[in-house]
Amino acid sequence: GTGHGGEKTTHFTEYLRIFTRSAKLDLTLWSPFNYSREIYVDYFLFFIGLILLVKGADWLVKGASSLADKAGVPQLAIGLTIVALGTSLPELMVSIFAATKGNEGIIFGNIIGSCTTNILLIFGIIALLTRLKVRNSTTWKEIPFAFLAALLLFFFALRPLIDNMHSINVLSRVDGIILLLFLAIFLYYVFELARENRVFLTEKDIKPRPVTSIVLLVLGGSACLYLGGEWSVRGAVTIASFLGMSDFLISATIVAVGTSLPELVLAVTATLKNDSDIAIGNIIGSNILNIFWVLGLTSVVSPFEFPSFIKVDIILLLAATTFLFIFMFTSRKHELDRWEGMIFLAGYAGYITFLFWRG
Repeated sequence: GTGHGGEKTTHFTEYLRIFTRSAKLDLTLWSPFNYSREIYVDYFLFFIGLILLVKGADWLVKGASSLADKAGVPQLAIGLTIVALGTSLPELMVSIFAATKGNEGIIFGNIIGSCTTNILLIFGIIALLTRLKVRNSTTWKEIPFAFLAALLLFFFALRPLIDNMHSINVLSRVDGIILLLFLAIFLYYVFELARENRVFLTEKDIKPRPVTSIVLLVLGGSACLYLGGEWSVRGAVTIASFLGMSDFLISATIVAVGTSLPELVLAVTATLKNDSDIAIGNIIGSNILNIFWVLGLTSVVSPFEFPSFIKVDIILLLAATTFLFIFMFTSRKHELDRWEGMIFLAGYAGYITFLFWRG
């Protein structure tokens, strides 16, 4: 009898130990007092990082533009290179930091998430504010260019199905160079378009600045971008593992919206000033640059793997871009109506729901 009793006691203490251990785990999850201080620090740095990315890009672009202007570079060329590429600097920094740390989920979440957010959320919001008129060249050249960028990425993602040699699918340095060559073609097209129409792509004229403020803007902007990239990637990884979600999910939602905020603010202010051309050009241009410039340069710096599920997300981006093209011909030609904006916003809500469902 004693043996059995002892055994029962042992079992009971073992159960108790397991129970308290799991209870302690639950407390750690739900009680704010038991979080380690590091998690709070990472949360804080994550949001500070997003702000630094946006401010850093803005300062660097202002400083570099004034510097180029001092060096006698034509304003048109500055607008088409420094200013245009500068809007994608937050995404670029996040991607490079994520690639060097092996977090490909963050890279794709950031880029595919930003592109999808740009079309569904930003176009949706602007179309609700006002009826959006779209230039002929945007409809026939820039939107198809954005589609081509996503299609090329989809082709790279499909490689293992086409060629059995690629069992692990990596966006290699060669792929990066191909993407950068397409970027060169796009910049050439934009340059020609701007020269013919004498259209100046930037929303703000380049201000002449004293050398000291140029140096401060360039150095301050670079430092903000570096710290912002480092902190936002670190924070995204912490938040994702803490909430038991994928890096991709956090990156495609919080990081993508955070890095798309400048486009949203610029688009809304331009739209309210009846400069919808600038708003639309910036959003479509941002999508093209995110794939050709950001993914291209990141994979040249540090090649990275495609997540296995990414094909679905690229298909959704292709679908959003296709709808944008179709909507140019549905009600009024080359215009985006309020009801189409509502469809985009509903699509965005559906996309976010799908991401959370997938986890």
